[in-house]
Amino acid sequence: MPNWELKNCCDHDQKVFIACVAAFTVVILVLWRTFLLTPFKLITVFLHEASHAIACWLTCGKVEGIQVHANEGGVTQTRGGIYWVILPAGYLGSSFWGMVLILASTNLLTAKIAAGCFIAALIIVLFLAKNWTLRGLCIGFIVFIAVIWVLQEKTTVHVLRYVILFIGVMNSLFSVYDIYDDLISRRVHSSDAEKFAEVCPCPCNGFGWGVIWGMISFAFLCGSLYLGLVILS
Repeated sequence: MPNWELKNCCDHDQKVFIACVAAFTVVILVLWRTFLLTPFKLITVFLHEASHAIACWLTCGKVEGIQVHANEGGVTQTRGGIYWVILPAGYLGSSFWGMVLILASTNLLTAKIAAGCFIAALIIVLFLAKNWTLRGLCIGFIVFIAVIWVLQEKTTVHVLRYVILFIGVMNSLFSVYDIYDDLISRRVHSSDAEKFAEVCPCPCNGFGWGVIWGMISFAFLCGSLYLGLVILS
């Protein structure tokens, strides 16, 4: 039975999980404005745009192209689909995938499955990419994850779980920051939240939706930590 109450927390695996999340968070905050994190920030943008694409496909729309730019911006060109489902899928989707990656890192098998799915998604988007920044990002991370996988299988360098966890933590933190920066502090008028406020009949403006989406993204982050401890208990 799952230990939902986290009785007798924390054992060795749980302590390692907490320590790794804390260490990765500190590293990410220290290196936040350096070029070292740029590829991982762009991966978050990739997951943001990929989530728009998935929402479009699920609502019977067509994805005509995806772009990720070096300035950490991106755009997904869609036709058809349900617009009010596609719009929030970017920010909330990237937060959700961050949670999935964090949870997948708690077990080697699920980490391998996550890595395999991640590579498959990168290959699919590679053929939808409309600019070389995204193409280079896809190729770079396909090679990176593949190398980590080979090291996991063929050597004593067993770091696949920690790489998946780092990408998950990075994605979760950047998603929350991105919502705050784009939708709350600066209120970009062409943002997804402003567009969503225009099509949604609810009496809430873009700032309000930014706050709501930010709270949901933060809940995904907290939920991933709690569920991770439950899985490891």
